[in-house]
Amino acid sequence: MGKHSEDGKRTGMAEVTIGPYSFNVSSPDRVIFPDSNITKGDLVAYYRDVAEVMLPHVQGRPVTIHRFPHGLTGQGFYVHDVPRYFPQWVQRVSVVEKTGQKAERVVPHHAATLAYLASQSAIAIHGWLSRADRLNNPDLIVFDLDPPDNGFEAVRRAALHLRWALDSIGLLPYVMTTGSRGLHVAVPLDRSEEFEAVRAFAQELAGVLARQQPDLLTAEQRKAQRGGRVYLDTVRNSYGVTSVAPYSLRARPGAPVATPLAWEELADPNLHSQSYNIGNIFSRLAQRPDPWRHMWDRPCSLLGARQHLASLGAWG
Repeated sequence: MGKHSEDGKRTGMAEVTIGPYSFNVSSPDRVIFPDSNITKGDLVAYYRDVAEVMLPHVQGRPVTIHRFPHGLTGQGFYVHDVPRYFPQWVQRVSVVEKTGQKAERVVPHHAATLAYLASQSAIAIHGWLSRADRLNNPDLIVFDLDPPDNGFEAVRRAALHLRWALDSIGLLPYVMTTGSRGLHVAVPLDRSEEFEAVRAFAQELAGVLARQQPDLLTAEQRKAQRGGRVYLDTVRNSYGVTSVAPYSLRARPGAPVATPLAWEELADPNLHSQSYNIGNIFSRLAQRPDPWRHMWDRPCSLLGARQHLASLGAWG
């Protein structure tokens, strides 16, 4: 698809139709991941095909995209606001930023939107932890486990301890590779509380766990003070802050995918944060359905969890 111009760049145009929606993909043969020869057209096909499992996790959420118009060897940047040239069928929501200014964000509702974002050389999609109908009430709480020096064994142990803690206070945790360095542990919420209260809870729990496991865990934001421990990052639990979406690609060699896991998969000694990628994710999904597919069947309340957190803090 496409052809080479005199300066060696690939050119051309392809039309894509998904359901009732059509759009053009410029330079579909442009290589985005040079290590594996993955093109812009491959990005569009990936997001079209993964939409069935990805949409339940991003549908109705404002999103930010990480674009690389010239591939990984070029400059990447984040796009928050909806560009004027986006087609009208790409749904939007008006948000009030922390500065008080109004802005518009893309809100995915169907496969065509995800594929269209890929046609803009968007490698990664990051979503709010709330949905457009109740922007200030998150339906997720997310703990980002950031390993020291790419040490995945430490982050695996941290995730299991966090799972134990969340189970102990009556919450239902889910785990996901980020496709980058670490793991995310997420809990579905019933949207009864606003971001400020949810973030305060996350910070309190992180502090409790860091005191329980001082050699493994830290809630210290300053990297120089972490001392080779796994950082329990709770900053994503804030209004307008995004988290990488399940099944999003990441802007790293090999096109790794942020992949929901079953908890028992953490026992695999070969597992790492980039185990799954654009080349093997669909064979995985053919053998194992999305482990997060029932997440929204049992949203949790933090009311009871707060009552149990005090006793958890006294443990050990």
